Amino acid sequence: MIGRIFAGVVCLFLVTECQAVESVAWESLTLRSAQGDAIRLSDENLKVVCFLGTECPLAKLYGARLQQMANEFDKQGVSFIGVNSNSQDSPLEIAEYATKHGIQFPIAKDADQSIALAFDATRTPEVFVIDPLGVVRYQGRIDDQYEPGVARGEPTTHDLKNALASLVAGKSPSPSKTQAVGCLITRIAKNSTSQTESTTTFTRDIVPILNEHCVECHRAGEIGPFELTDYDEVVGWGQMMLEVIDQGRMPPWHADPAYGHFIGERRMPKEARDAIANWIDEGMPAGDAADLPAMPKWNTGWHLSTDPDIEIAMRDRPFAVPSDGVVDYQYFVVDPGWETDQWVAAAQVIPGDAGVVHHAIVFVRPPDGTNAPGIGWLGAYVPGQRSMMMPPGHARRIPAGSKLVFQMHYTPNGQKTSDNSRVGVWLANPNEITHEVSTALAVNHEFEIPPGAENHVVQMKLDSFPQASRLLGATPHMHVRGKSFTMVANKESGEKVTLLNVPNYDFNWQHWYAFAEPVDLDAIESLEMSVSFDNSTKNPGNPAPTEFVTWGDQTFEEMAIAFFDVATPLNAKRSSGKNKAPAPSPVEIAARDELIQKRVSDFLAQMDTNNDGVIEREEAPTAFRRFGFSSVDRNGDSVIDRDEIERSAAERL
Repeated sequence: MIGRIFAGVVCLFLVTECQAVESVAWESLTLRSAQGDAIRLSDENLKVVCFLGTECPLAKLYGARLQQMANEFDKQGVSFIGVNSNSQDSPLEIAEYATKHGIQFPIAKDADQSIALAFDATRTPEVFVIDPLGVVRYQGRIDDQYEPGVARGEPTTHDLKNALASLVAGKSPSPSKTQAVGCLITRIAKNSTSQTESTTTFTRDIVPILNEHCVECHRAGEIGPFELTDYDEVVGWGQMMLEVIDQGRMPPWHADPAYGHFIGERRMPKEARDAIANWIDEGMPAGDAADLPAMPKWNTGWHLSTDPDIEIAMRDRPFAVPSDGVVDYQYFVVDPGWETDQWVAAAQVIPGDAGVVHHAIVFVRPPDGTNAPGIGWLGAYVPGQRSMMMPPGHARRIPAGSKLVFQMHYTPNGQKTSDNSRVGVWLANPNEITHEVSTALAVNHEFEIPPGAENHVVQMKLDSFPQASRLLGATPHMHVRGKSFTMVANKESGEKVTLLNVPNYDFNWQHWYAFAEPVDLDAIESLEMSVSFDNSTKNPGNPAPTEFVTWGDQTFEEMAIAFFDVATPLNAKRSSGKNKAPAPSPVEIAARDELIQKRVSDFLAQMDTNNDGVIEREEAPTAFRRFGFSSVDRNGDSVIDRDEIERSAAERL
C-alpha cells in the first residue's frame, strides 16, 4: 500500500517532528485513468501528484515541463501521476491534453473529486510530493515563471525541482509549501438547492450575463482559453469565473470610468456579479430549458458581422518560428495589386499561430512621391484588441500601387511552429466618404528607467492636428514594466481635460479606446501624455528589476508609444490646432517659415547622428524607423534629406 497522506503537514528543513493535522487513507481512494484503467504506484518511491486541467492556460504551459522533470528524476526513484478533478474535462479531452503536451505519466480522472478533497487541492496546476510513508513533503507551485497574466522570461525559483533534489539527497525541502497559482478547481456541491427553491438559474439568469459580457471571447475559435456556452462547461468554471470578476481581471477593461466613455467598454455591473455569486452559492442549478435565450450570432474568426471583402496573407508560405530564443522583428512585403485608390472602413489582422505572435502590424507603403497622411497604419493584432467598423463616411485611403508591410514580432513558446498571418479588409464606397482617417503617433524613446524604480514617469506630447479634425480613439503601448497611462487635452481656453486614464495598464490587454463621442481637435492646443513604469520587485512581470531599462523592440526592453486615429474632412488643411484666418499676413508667413526651419534643425539634431545632413534608415531611432520613416522618406530611397523634412514639417503646420 502507498500509505497514508497526512494533510496539512509542514516539514521544514532541520525540523525533526511533523505535525499531522488530519490523515486520509490513500489506499481508499480510487485511482483510475481517464479510460477507466487502474493506476498502481510503488509504495517505496517518492511520488509527485500533479493536479491538472485540460483548458487551464497555466496547466498547458507546465504540462511538458512536468514530463521533463519526470524523465529527469525517474532513475532516482521518483514517480509522477496526474490528477484531473475538473467536472468539465472529459476522458477524451484528458487524453488529447496528454498527447499534445507529451505527458507519458498516468493521469487519473477524479470524477467524484475525492482525491482533490483528500489533498485539499485548490488549483491547476498544483503539485504534492509524497514520501514513502505518505507524508506530504512539498506542496504548491512548480516554479515562479508563470502566473495569471504574467510570463517571466524564465523562472527565478525552481520550487518543485529543488524540493525533489533535496528529498532525493535525504534532506527536507525548504520551503516545503508555496502558493499555487492557476485555475480554481470548482467544487461541485453534493446537495444543491432544488430547481424550485433556487432564486437564480443558469438558463434564466446566468446565460444572458455570459452572452453579454463573456461569450464574445469565450467561444469556439476565439481568444478565450475555454468556452462558456455550455452548462456543464460553465459549472466547471463557476468559482474561477467569480474570482477573476472580483479581481478585476475579467471582463478585461482598464480605462478609469471617471474619465470618458468608450465604444465597446467592458464593464460587468455589480448586479450581474452578484447573480453569478448567488447561483454558485445555490449549487449552480440548470433551470428550465424553456428559459434559455437564443445564442448571439457571431462571425467565426472575424470580429465584424460580415466576412472581409479581401483577405491578404503575409506571404506565400509560412514562416518557421523556433522553439526558443529571441526572434528579430520580421518584415514581409505584399503587393495586393490595387490599381486604384482603396477606401478601407475596417481591417483585422489574424495571426496564423496566436501562441507565438506577440503582435502584428500591417503598414501601407505608398508608391514613391505619394503624399499620404499619418504613419501608414492599416491594422494590427495585439492581445485583447478588437476590430471595429469606422463611423459612417469615415475610411482610410490607400493610394493606388501601394504595398503592404507586415511587421511581425514572434515570441517562441517552447514548441517549433509556423505562422502565416493575414489581414482582412472591409472596403467603403468612395462616393460616401466625408472624412479621411489616418493614424498619428506620439513617442518618447529617450528614457532610462533606473533599477528598482516603482513609478518612473515618461512624458509624451502631440501638438499638430489637421484643421477641423476629430480624435476617434487612442491606444497606449508599453511592455511588461508599463504601469499607467494618462492623456490630458490642453485646450485653447487654458482648461485641462483628462481624456483617458489607464491606472493599471496590462501588457496582455492592449485596448483600442474608441471615444463614444469623437474629440474636436480644433479647440485643443496639444495632447500631453504621462506614461509610468514599474521596474521594481513589486511588479510580478518584471524580468530584471536590478537592471537599467531603455527603449527596445523586445518584451524585456520598453516602449513609450501612443497611437491615435484622427478623422479629417476631405481637402482640409493641417493647422496647429487653432482655427486660423484663411489669409495669413507677411509676418505670419515669416514666422511660419522660421518655425519650419526650427523644426527641421531639431529633427536633424535628434536623428542625424553622424552629422552628414541626411538621415539613413539605420541611424534613426527604432520607434521612428518602425512607424514614421516611410512617411517622411518621400522618394523611398531609405534616406531622408533636408527638403523632405521641410515638406513634412510644412504639412504639419
